[in-house]
Amino acid sequence: MALGYDRKLYVLAFDHRGSFQKKMFGIAGDPDAEESARISDAKSVIFDGFNRALAEGAPKDAAGVLVDEQFGADIARKARADGCVLAMPVEKSGQDEFDFEYGDDFGRHIEEFDPSFSKVLVRYNPDGDAAMNARQSERLLRLSDWLHEQDRKFLFELLVPAEPHQLESVGGDADRYDSEVRPGLMLRTIAALQEAGIEPDIWKIEGIDRREDCEAIAAQVRSGGRDGVGCVVLGRGANAEKVEHWLRQGAGVPGYLGFAIGRTIWWDALAGYLDGSVSRDEATATISANYRRNIEVYESAS
Repeated sequence: MALGYDRKLYVLAFDHRGSFQKKMFGIAGDPDAEESARISDAKSVIFDGFNRALAEGAPKDAAGVLVDEQFGADIARKARADGCVLAMPVEKSGQDEFDFEYGDDFGRHIEEFDPSFSKVLVRYNPDGDAAMNARQSERLLRLSDWLHEQDRKFLFELLVPAEPHQLESVGGDADRYDSEVRPGLMLRTIAALQEAGIEPDIWKIEGIDRREDCEAIAAQVRSGGRDGVGCVVLGRGANAEKVEHWLRQGAGVPGYLGFAIGRTIWWDALAGYLDGSVSRDEATATISANYRRNIEVYESAS
């Protein structure tokens, strides 16, 4: 199977686990059966919003969901049966260092659900903890090699958290770090991971404020003959205005395929459903509208 992916891709992401149960439900530690059922029901509301969006005109050939096995196994099976693009996480939730959710058994879980993409979320700063970066790279290479040996696609979500000295260099201003410092660090990180033999088909890229930085990122992910490799924009839970700006910067850049956005689309609607201030139907309508809005923004900017 050739490396990369050559189609538009608009992913509604709701594979959140640890952060989801803590921030949305106030559940610390491992949820019990009743709590897990509540979380799964909330995720089914998001999936209903996705399906409503398809019925209301979202392009099915480009639409997809990113959902976890822990709380969304039934959703994953339904999405797969419906012929939707399905991405599922491989990483253990809530850790600064990448490791496998199911340890050495990761391959069996991937084969059981047969997702279109296996996804990892990785925090990696090239000026950060060198030993941790090396450990992560070793595990990621194992996954990358296994996926490609099995003719499976690899979706890599890269986060580059600031080191203290990097944040200090911009006066402690997180927005300046994102705009002025992070793009260069992302280029270095992608190059280092490629050099280590880690080969995603798609890179899930934190929002970038300037189009020229999107172009540089896209050029790096496609360097060295990786002509089919693509990028999608992630939302990072930012407000709609910010996310739409990031979408417009990436849209139309060769190598950019679309987005994989989660909380910006569904958080407020789902919170309203859970506190009883909106009905399930109203929540799914809002999720559908927000998802379709992001597609419209991306396509119009392309």
